[in-house]
Amino acid sequence: MITSLDQIVEAVRSRPMKTVAVAVAEHESVLSAIEQAAEAGIAEAVLVGDRDEIAAAAEKAGLDLADVSVIHEPSDLGAAAAATALVSSGKADILMKGQIHTDDFLRAVLDKERGLRAGHLMSHVFILETTHLGRLTFVTDGAMNIAPDLVQKAEIVLNAVYLAQLLGIESPKVGVLAATELVSPNMQATVDAAVLATMSERRQFPCCTIDGPFALDNAVSELAAQIKRIEGPVAGNCDILLVPNIEAGNMLAKSFVYLAQGHVAGVLVGASAPVVLTSRADSAQAKLYSIATAMLMADLRRTSRVKIGKVHF
Repeated sequence: MITSLDQIVEAVRSRPMKTVAVAVAEHESVLSAIEQAAEAGIAEAVLVGDRDEIAAAAEKAGLDLADVSVIHEPSDLGAAAAATALVSSGKADILMKGQIHTDDFLRAVLDKERGLRAGHLMSHVFILETTHLGRLTFVTDGAMNIAPDLVQKAEIVLNAVYLAQLLGIESPKVGVLAATELVSPNMQATVDAAVLATMSERRQFPCCTIDGPFALDNAVSELAAQIKRIEGPVAGNCDILLVPNIEAGNMLAKSFVYLAQGHVAGVLVGASAPVVLTSRADSAQAKLYSIATAMLMADLRRTSRVKIGKVHF
C-alpha cells in the first residue's frame, strides 16, 4: 500500500513515459513540475498557451524549453479546448490544468464533441499526505460537483474507491462527513450518510465499507470516536472522506495545505483519460505529485457500478 506522495512518484518511474497536454501552461510552478516529471523519466509535455508568456515564465524559472513542444493559443478557452482535443484524439495521454480558472478548464473537459466524457459522473479527489495517520487520506469532491445529491454521492464514492485501490488500498473505508455524527432530518447530509451506510451494509457497493454520518474528528481519530462512543470498523480510520458539498471539500483540502503545511495531489476521476486538476496556487511539488497520480490512472479504467435509483422487482 502506498502511504506517501513520494511513493507515487517512485511507483511510476519504471513505467513508459506518458505525454501530458497542459492547458494554459504559462506559469513557473506548472513548468517546474513538467521539468521535474521529465527529469524523473515519467512524463513529457505539450504546452498549450501563449508562446511568449510561456517563454517568459520559463526564463523567470530558469528552465530550458528547447526540447519541449509548445502550441501557441493565446486564449484561455482556446488553450483548454486544444489541450483537451490532444488527449481525446490520442495524441496525448494526460490532460493537465495550468494557469486557468477551473470552470473554464472543465468546460473543455465536458465538451460533447472533443471532451473527455466516458459515461460516468466525473468527480475530483484530493489526496492528502496524512503522515501522522500512517496513510494517505482521500477527500472528495472539493472541486467539481457543487452540491451532489444522493445518487451523485454514490458515484463519487466509486470514483474515489477506484483511485484508492490503484494506490493499494484493497477495501477502502469511506466516511460520509457532516457537521454531526447524529442523523437529523433537518440536515440532508446526515440523511444521505445514513442511506449510504445502509446501502453499504446491504452490499450495494463493491470493495469498500461506508459509514456515517461522521464529524471530521471521529472520522479520522480513533480517540475522538471512542470518546463519542462511535463504534465500527470505519470510525476513526477513514481512508476516504466524502464531503457534503464543494465548499466543505475545498476548504478541508486547502486548510490542510495552508494551515498544516501538508502535501496534496489533485486529480479528476471518471473521465475517459486521466486529468490533473490542481489549484493555480498549488506548488510545483503538488503538481508533480498530481502528474504521477494521473500516470497510475493512465492504463486503467473504472468498471465498478452501484445499483441505486432504479429498483427491479
